[in-house]
Amino acid sequence: MTYSPACLKPIVMSAALLTLTGCSLQGAPSFPLVGAYFPAWMMCAIIGILAAVGFRVAFLALGIDAILRFRLFTYVSLGVLMALLVWALVFGP
Repeated sequence: MTYSPACLKPIVMSAALLTLTGCSLQGAPSFPLVGAYFPAWMMCAIIGILAAVGFRVAFLALGIDAILRFRLFTYVSLGVLMALLVWALVFGP
């Protein structure tokens, strides 16, 4: 079973259009920082990482870290939650 190039063209065009459905004319949320546009998602990711490190330091100081079973999962989840919270509060609708 062989396909002719004319038969594949609509399939390829449909696949290309489906990959562009997330694009908009407004552009990605970004803000100027030191003369360059800095993507907002990267700022939220950095804040999430710093929050996870902060939670780790606080949990160690309070002794909560010793009773956690899934430490990695806990700190990654807290970091993601903080990053999404910042995204929703700062760049949300």
